[in-house]
Amino acid sequence: MKLSDQPSFRLIAPFLGPVMALLEDDSVSEVMINPDAVFVERGGRLEAVNGLRLEPLQVRRAALAIARGLGDDISEERPLLDARLPDGSRVAAVLPPCSFGGPALTIRKFARCRLSLDDLARSGSLPGALPALVRQAVAQRRNILVSGGTGTGKTTLLAAIASLIPRDQRVVVIEGTVELPLAHPNIVRLAARRATEEAPEVTVRELVRAALRHRPDRIVVGEVRGGEAWDLLQALNTGHDGSLSTLHASSAYNALKRCASCVLQSRIGLPYGTVQDLLGDVIDIVLHLERLNGRRRVVEALRVERFDSAAQRWQCRPLQADTPHAHSAVRRREP
Repeated sequence: MKLSDQPSFRLIAPFLGPVMALLEDDSVSEVMINPDAVFVERGGRLEAVNGLRLEPLQVRRAALAIARGLGDDISEERPLLDARLPDGSRVAAVLPPCSFGGPALTIRKFARCRLSLDDLARSGSLPGALPALVRQAVAQRRNILVSGGTGTGKTTLLAAIASLIPRDQRVVVIEGTVELPLAHPNIVRLAARRATEEAPEVTVRELVRAALRHRPDRIVVGEVRGGEAWDLLQALNTGHDGSLSTLHASSAYNALKRCASCVLQSRIGLPYGTVQDLLGDVIDIVLHLERLNGRRRVVEALRVERFDSAAQRWQCRPLQADTPHAHSAVRRREP
């Protein structure tokens, strides 16, 4: 079925006629409509679409149609929209006065094929022995943090890792907007909700707390952005080993620093050193992705040992196979 024939895209097709061919193009993963130009991502690279420009009124009407079709709203008073179409495609829109020069609209198409760990290995995203080591880490119930910048493939890698969770275990997935393409026989999916005139906001942090009452064997948080980091760490410290999440960061080591900063946003009142120590105890592995020459690739894989309070840094080493008895020592290390 063509995108233009799907109910979700029929909402916007009348307003986005000039870019529907791009949305139909399987080689295009994202369409970015700026106030004065249109760009696409194709094969991991950004390309300008020469000679194509949409009128501001077209873009505004498309954003409004999407919002209303999903029971949401966008206006000068609420100029931001972050929505998920029924097919899984993600739509972000910004209206003036927050978007200078006219409205902006970005559509990230839902990837219909789920990439496995083997697929990522064949593409070079997981080089060398990393696929085997990641499988081992999941089997040993290691807590894994996937870091990287925007568009580096964090969600794709997280989904591939989550697919390794044994099918006899219960998984609770928590996201800001539903994005992870996961198939598991025992899964509960929770999604945050922004405030509307009819209903109050439900935050990711509230959902992490609620997840603990649904008997999860493993918790998967689509992305840690703020105070929910504290609630996730609490969960990891109380028996929910083998959990997964992503986080925006510029390096694997900086992912630990940013996670600590997110914990402080919860206003729990703990000293920063205590937070750093806790992170060193519960985060086992950090996989960091970058996009290089259009290709997404894990460029750093760290095994976190502990936080050294004397040196004021986390002690880490490159990820490598653990000893044969490591499986029985999930909550491992003492300082």
